[in-house]
Amino acid sequence: MKIMVVGGNGMLGRKLVAKLIQNSIDGKIDVETIISVDVGSNQSEIKKIPVNLAFVTADITNFKVCQQLISNKPDVIFHLAAVVSGEAESNFETGYKVNLDATRNIFEAIRIESNNYHPRVVFTSSAAVYGGPFPELINDEFILQPTTSYGIQKVIGELLVNDYSRLGFFNGIGLRLPTICVRPGKPNAAASGVFSNIIREPLAGKEAILTVSKDTQMVFASPQSAVDNLIHALNVDTTLLGNRRCLTMPGITATVAEEIQALHKVAGDKIVALIKESIDPSAQKFVNNWNFPPFTADRAQGLGFSCEQSFEEIIIKHINNELSGEILGAKL
Repeated sequence: MKIMVVGGNGMLGRKLVAKLIQNSIDGKIDVETIISVDVGSNQSEIKKIPVNLAFVTADITNFKVCQQLISNKPDVIFHLAAVVSGEAESNFETGYKVNLDATRNIFEAIRIESNNYHPRVVFTSSAAVYGGPFPELINDEFILQPTTSYGIQKVIGELLVNDYSRLGFFNGIGLRLPTICVRPGKPNAAASGVFSNIIREPLAGKEAILTVSKDTQMVFASPQSAVDNLIHALNVDTTLLGNRRCLTMPGITATVAEEIQALHKVAGDKIVALIKESIDPSAQKFVNNWNFPPFTADRAQGLGFSCEQSFEEIIIKHINNELSGEILGAKL
């Protein structure tokens, strides 16, 4: 199987490539080639692996570039590339160019490649497709009514997945990911970054600024469960989806206060004391567009998609995967 990961140098992209390789080594999936595509520096320290691994630097906002990429005829295309929520809101033109126009470029390149080319496309959408007012639970029938440009761009992408799949151009499935937490590395321009910052930075012994109120609520999943669900999407029987190809992934609902309580339970007083509160009205206004109630995610769970059972589990996964199981030099 030949797999292309578009957005392969992003946080999830790198983890997805690594997990695909590991699954190939373990004999869980048969992977011959992985092509990791990204607009910026795109490389890895992965060496001595039993699959062909190619890194391609490419601007997918250029249609001819997309045609060249698709001419490789990958069997599976993971489309992860996107401008994150805060940047898409502050830079209208860039948000639509990357999150919408580039997505259409990839889909169109697949459509016109040839009549006998029919890859599986796994599209990463977002819980940002939802907007209030919210019911007590968001079920699979809840209307898509985003209140940000990023959410609107993702909804349009979902509709394109439905239509291109309906017409047989490719076999698509879309995953509406919850807020990914705890994101490793440095803060990015995602409006949801604060939810990771207040966990990641204290665990590394650094001060974190809490810019939103403690009663702000979000739905979360770890990077590990997001990657596992992306790979699970490879084998889902899409005939069970009908014309509704996009699924809300399960997640853990928690307020900021509950995040901090979970951090205290796992790491103690010293770590929690590194969180300093300084409310940013603009950040608060943005996350108020979400403030999600729990997701039922019945369709996804019925098809085998899953997530953590508690926010403590999300924190422990971060410590084990990103901090070698240690908090400030002490084993968890």
